Amino acid sequence: MTQPLGDAPGVAARWLQATGDRWRHVQAVGQRAEALARDTCVVPATVTRAAWLHDIGYAPVLAETGFHPLDGARYLAGQGESDAVVALVAHHSGARYEADERGLAHELAALPDPNLDDLDMLTFLDLTTSPQGQVVTVEERLSEILSRYGEDDPVHRAVTRSRDELVASVERAKAALRSADVGTRLYL
Repeated sequence: MTQPLGDAPGVAARWLQATGDRWRHVQAVGQRAEALARDTCVVPATVTRAAWLHDIGYAPVLAETGFHPLDGARYLAGQGESDAVVALVAHHSGARYEADERGLAHELAALPDPNLDDLDMLTFLDLTTSPQGQVVTVEERLSEILSRYGEDDPVHRAVTRSRDELVASVERAKAALRSADVGTRLYL
């Protein structure tokens, strides 16, 4: 089936290639998802597509609310993207906590709900990839995110509130990968 927006890497490049580290991060997340999809039966095409598109809401021209999961998901839904991909983009990496902090919980709840196993996998990919595209631990990534935002920022408050849940999500994805015999490859 042909996707309405064309290939996900090309769509992501169109909107994010001029964003420096954001683009490096997205490329690494997308490439890791593709590699895992090739090597396992654990990463479906919807996760791979969402991995490339998860931060598309950072594109300045797409930013309506300033909350990238919501802005990206709304754009993708408006372009005819599948509900599965829209849901993953909307809800990735603890987005509901930040939506709550920003007063946007109702708007986020209006979008489709994701498959939770797929959401764990996307969260794993996102939160174990640094802004420069290196594989890092979830704790390193969360610490890096917190270091960029002051304690009064909604991102800082959301990550602080969701930290245990985010770590648990990453651990569930890692367990699924281990059960698929990925072992201790670069992916983990």
